[in-house]
Amino acid sequence: MNHEQCIKACLECMEACNVCFDACLKENHMMADCIRMDRLCADMCEFAAKAMQTNSPFIQQICQLCADICEACGNECKKHNHDHCQKCAEVCFRCADECRRMAS
Repeated sequence: MNHEQCIKACLECMEACNVCFDACLKENHMMADCIRMDRLCADMCEFAAKAMQTNSPFIQQICQLCADICEACGNECKKHNHDHCQKCAEVCFRCADECRRMAS
């Protein structure tokens, strides 16, 4: 099975979460939950991409967990009106969809 599209979505999600994480640290608002989810999601997306690149026997399980984390991160980010949070939410939801396809 070709994993390229899902790997690309995971790497884009990792990048968006890292950008959101960094921007949230600079905000004057209480952004702790968003920052925590951005960090977790970026790390999970990186791990999922590596698992697919190395053809791990656990791709389905890893991608399902990645989808769940991406969805949770997207839900948290969409609560905030900042452009970086809205973009991160969009990318997270797209990655969750790709990962669910890979997990099925």
